[in-house]
Amino acid sequence: MKLKVRVVHYREDSWYADIDDADDRQPDDPYWYADGCRTQAEAIRLACAQLAVLDQAVAAGTRLNRISALLSAA
Repeated sequence: MKLKVRVVHYREDSWYADIDDADDRQPDDPYWYADGCRTQAEAIRLACAQLAVLDQAVAAGTRLNRISALLSAA
């Protein structure tokens, strides 16, 4: 599985980061996201930390769930 990190500056004071499948052309249902980061560095740091968590999960044989699956299970 190839994952990608996307970081977007969407307001004067906010950054958004998400992790999605590199082959997914529709970035509307990522595996993880962080909204409202105050800096680009914070968004990148959070995404890299989560990417390491997801990497460990995949290496252990865990199937990743998208945000929509996690929300529907709650």
